[in-house]
Amino acid sequence: MARTLHIATAGWAIPRAVAERFPAEGSGLQRYAARFDAVEINSTFYRPHRESTFVRWRETTPDGFRFAVKAPRAITHEARLVGCGALLETFFAQLAPLGPKLGPVLVQLPPSLAFTPEVAAGFFAALRTLWTGDVVCEPRHASWFEPEAEALLAANRVARAAADPARDPRAAAPGGWPGLAYWRLHGSPRMYYSSYEPARLAALAQAMAAHPAPEVWAIFDNTTSGAAAANALDLQADLVRA
Repeated sequence: MARTLHIATAGWAIPRAVAERFPAEGSGLQRYAARFDAVEINSTFYRPHRESTFVRWRETTPDGFRFAVKAPRAITHEARLVGCGALLETFFAQLAPLGPKLGPVLVQLPPSLAFTPEVAAGFFAALRTLWTGDVVCEPRHASWFEPEAEALLAANRVARAAADPARDPRAAAPGGWPGLAYWRLHGSPRMYYSSYEPARLAALAQAMAAHPAPEVWAIFDNTTSGAAAANALDLQADLVRA
């Protein structure tokens, strides 16, 4: 089976420390896309974007480039997955201009949101009426790592992200639907700041290379200190050796 591995960062900032490892010409996104074939968009969590913005992103990236996009907080944190049909319709209509470059849709849940079978089933059923592509969920309440929740995610073709640092030991490995493996690396021990040591990146490369999913993603979200781009570049090199 053919496998696709994507290594990317949250956003496409290019810190000065690694600027020489990217082309000097072009927009920030064009320079980023010369080294990486995917990116995770988190800004959609906070606000809607204009159609022209998505069109520009689509048109200025190479064929095969993919955008993972985070669902709005109005859905995950305010409505808490309840009664989200109209919100989901609006969200996916906004994403339509990305066309085939739209990758996984990320549903990150608040730490206080416990697994409720009826709520989760209704939400993912509504989502699946609008989107047949990849979906990844990053739950943070311990109840989402129990067998019932895992089975519900798998039944709806929703992968569960492996998160670092993991709030629950079971959160450290991908779960849910086995067709997609998705790591989100927030920085450890200090979230959003800490850089990953070479040994940790080498271990991640081995885990990604060995994972049976046909599509594997690793997203570095430790962007506040500028560590994400360097870690992603180093992981690329480790995967070549894995």
